[in-house]
Amino acid sequence: MRFTAYLLPILVSIVTLIVIVSSIFIVDERERALVLRFGRVVNTVETPGLAFKVPLIDSVARYDNRILSRDIDPLEVTPLDERRLVIDAFARYRISDVKQLRLATGVSGDRAIQKAGDLLDSSLRSHTLKIVGKVTSNDILSSDRAALMLRIRNVAYDDAQKIGLELIDVRLKRTDLPTENLDATFARMRAEREREATDERARGSEAAQRVRAQADRTVVELTSEARREAEIIRGEADSERNAIFARAFGADPEFFEFYRSLKAYQRALRGENSSMVLSPDSEFFNYLKSPTGKRPEHASAIVPLSSSAVHTQEATAFTAPLETLDATVAASEAQEEVETRVNNDATVRASDWSQQS
Repeated sequence: MRFTAYLLPILVSIVTLIVIVSSIFIVDERERALVLRFGRVVNTVETPGLAFKVPLIDSVARYDNRILSRDIDPLEVTPLDERRLVIDAFARYRISDVKQLRLATGVSGDRAIQKAGDLLDSSLRSHTLKIVGKVTSNDILSSDRAALMLRIRNVAYDDAQKIGLELIDVRLKRTDLPTENLDATFARMRAEREREATDERARGSEAAQRVRAQADRTVVELTSEARREAEIIRGEADSERNAIFARAFGADPEFFEFYRSLKAYQRALRGENSSMVLSPDSEFFNYLKSPTGKRPEHASAIVPLSSSAVHTQEATAFTAPLETLDATVAASEAQEEVETRVNNDATVRASDWSQQS
């Protein structure tokens, strides 16, 4: 009796404790909960902390309260320009009404979220096909795609609300061509690029030919102009030289004839062993045979000569006017200077034009 009297209160206390513990449950800040009684919703717990239920009768269904992501299966679409595209998209959403989610899916927990994701996926695919079919592929691939994604989100928002979801955002991750169209598209792109490259090369070759033709024309013009100026300068120099020679010849004709003969000797008698065979009446060596530097009246028949003999004969007494000699030398030097200046000027002009080309 005494043992029974002590055991009964202990059993009652244990049962009471079990009942109290089983009637209490904790809701995490990342969750929402539904209290179900025989499958019917009797309470919705949306705030974190302690909550109560009827033990052994009620059950608790927990749902994730965080933002969830849903990848949409790749979808093949045909825009207005009939250029087939494969779109890969995803959606971001969260559970806004757990009771509505329970009613729409008929299940609880993760199975409800999976089923709600399938319903949302179906809605997004349908609205994406409708909206993308009203725009061109350029709109999808350009910066206007942000507005396009917003339109898809706004249209699918009401469908998401019907199953207790809040659709936050819809994004197009990738937009590709179908596999069977890639090879043809790449071949067409290569053909277009090759055609553009051929056109660029043709235009470049044409421009190069124009530049070369203009350069050749300018070279010919500059060369002709330089040659013309050179001929003019050379003619003026020849005229000046002839005028100097004419003045020298007019001042002393005999000295002029003597100077020309010396030049002829210098050009004809070269080397150390030079000999010439002339007719007896030749006047070529008249000045060499004259002891006074004057022209003799008769010449010998055959005159063998050497360079030493020539220099000996040139050393004979001869008195020439200094003014006439200076004038003749000046004429020769002026001619050489003019020719050198003309050649240098032509060379400089040709070099400048080569650098400019």
